Amino acid sequence: MDWRECIRQRIVKSVRKDQNLITSTREIVEIKIESAGILPDIYYIAKISLLYDALREYLESISLEKGYKVYNHECYKAFLKEILNMPNGADMFDKLRRARNSINYYGRKVSEEEAEQVISDLNSLLKRIKEIFDL
Repeated sequence: MDWRECIRQRIVKSVRKDQNLITSTREIVEIKIESAGILPDIYYIAKISLLYDALREYLESISLEKGYKVYNHECYKAFLKEILNMPNGADMFDKLRRARNSINYYGRKVSEEEAEQVISDLNSLLKRIKEIFDL
């Protein structure tokens, strides 16, 4: 789904910038990242969930800053690709979204090795976004 389709289907709407919401969201993101970092490695499923939520919420705060409210995770891929001009980040986000969804919604079990890669990719994309947007 591309950005225009997201807007056409009203999955993305224009909103006024709410700095309090943006700031609050970013504070919560930092708590989730910190929480994931202190969990023992045996809780890799929880780490994946926390880090994915943090990534999506960073994207939410950036979209709010740019005047958009995005109502589904698929449209964040379009946001990354078309609005933020991060096509590789968009592909990585979509891959991570599918991995997280397969765990959360379909009960897919992942090996520790696979989880390590997902966690590494999540941390890498989080770091890139933090650097690019000075978060």
